[in-house]
Amino acid sequence: MELKEKIRKFIEDNLVVFEDEADFSDSDNIFEMGFVNSLFAMKLVSYIEQEFSIEVDNEDLEISNFSSVERIVGYIENKQEG
Repeated sequence: MELKEKIRKFIEDNLVVFEDEADFSDSDNIFEMGFVNSLFAMKLVSYIEQEFSIEVDNEDLEISNFSSVERIVGYIENKQEG
């Protein structure tokens, strides 16, 4: 499974929604769409650290780094390269 697919699956499996299915694109801001609460944000960061063996630094804990599938993938790729 590719990086983008893993992130998307995690988000879809853990979103806080009251419908059977959340409809969003890889570029949609999941915070602005109301899909994210503080518990989900913590779970997302924990998942990223464990699944991709990276450390999310305190200064990286900005919504802009985790606001969409595309942003999350970019963040992970940058951390893995650097």
